[in-house]
Amino acid sequence: MLNVEEKTTTRRDFLKKTAMVAGSTMLASQLSWLRSYAGEKKEKKGEKVKIGLVGIGSRGHLLYLHLLDIPDAEVVAVCDIYPPHLERALQMSQGKAKGFSEHRRMLDEMKDLDAVVIATPLHTHATITIDALQAGKKVFCEKSMAKEPEDALKMVNTAIETGLLLQIGHQRMFHPRYLRAFELIRHGQLGPVTQIRAYWHRNGDWRRNVPRGNVADFADPAMYPDMEHFINWRLYRAYSRGLMTELASHQLQVANYILGSYPTEIMGAGSINHWKDGREVYDNVNLVYAYPNGTQVIYDSMTSNKHYGLEEQVMGPKGTMELEAGLMWSETPPPAPGILQLINNIEHAIFDNIPLGGASWIPDTPVKDEGTPILDEKIDDDGTRLELEGFVHAARTGELYRDLLVQGYYATVAALLGWEAMVTGKVVTMPDELVLRNIQ
Repeated sequence: MLNVEEKTTTRRDFLKKTAMVAGSTMLASQLSWLRSYAGEKKEKKGEKVKIGLVGIGSRGHLLYLHLLDIPDAEVVAVCDIYPPHLERALQMSQGKAKGFSEHRRMLDEMKDLDAVVIATPLHTHATITIDALQAGKKVFCEKSMAKEPEDALKMVNTAIETGLLLQIGHQRMFHPRYLRAFELIRHGQLGPVTQIRAYWHRNGDWRRNVPRGNVADFADPAMYPDMEHFINWRLYRAYSRGLMTELASHQLQVANYILGSYPTEIMGAGSINHWKDGREVYDNVNLVYAYPNGTQVIYDSMTSNKHYGLEEQVMGPKGTMELEAGLMWSETPPPAPGILQLINNIEHAIFDNIPLGGASWIPDTPVKDEGTPILDEKIDDDGTRLELEGFVHAARTGELYRDLLVQGYYATVAALLGWEAMVTGKVVTMPDELVLRNIQ
């Protein structure tokens, strides 16, 4: 079993084993982050990657916990405009990190930073990322990249212009189960993929308690008119695209990679049909993404029922995969032993009369068998630790992971164009000016 918490496992051995468990013979020839696992580039021995962490809310707190446990990473600066978050981060650092309430001051004062990890609200990603890249820092930015497609494009262009690493937080591209599924799909396990259905369902209002205080004491009141908007930024259009950028971007990234393309036409409908609490982003979204080869990705998400949870169902004429469950099914499973015996008996004319009549149709009821595991290994991680290991590795070796950046970009754009399709009620096409060209 691959145990990501095992302290004695070195980072290089850990990443190599991840690649091997994923069965990455074919994938490693295509994906830079798997090639680097195999040790194509030599690391700088004895040097830790000095990191500044910006944004230490719920997600940033989790990233910090992982970074503290990665031997070759050293968080030397923590930054958050919200005092309680900053104070918690400083306590976690045990005096090893310097605190800042403004990211530009951190970049100005901490000249020896190698990298910046960003886990701030969506609408701030672009500014902080571009500032960090222009300051000469390698960047890990949580998904989605930005609130507007044009800002995501600026982030990519800045990474290219500066020649620096920009990695977007899509952990499924580091998870061995997903990597193994990608390999099986590329080898034709399902036949040509003809449809992907993805969904992410929760039951909760997504609302956080608003503490007392004056937001003007630590944030720009022109951006946040009150503490409600500051704390519950995910619910308001000035800062968020709701389910699309918080959840859908993950699954759209998976779909884009499997199909080897990005959607060219998008249609959808969104509504606030349950949480009537003043929020501005949809609590129920339904979309269809059309790809150049005629394949569609059907996506839905809601926050008023969690029965079906989340899943990516990948289907082709030979079989089906459910990536979250880690299972696959064949369209032509081998007959059970009893059926084989029956067929044998019929072939040898043991039965005198074989009925020729019967129902003219068979109901298309769901398959009931339990499926076959995509990967036998149990992975005790959702990919977050793995992607941070990969980022630290790239920061040490000089890898750029441009293929990962392309994945993060098109996942963001697909999510944002889905939002546009719902808001406008129109079929949205991929604008030519958003298509990436000659990424090196």
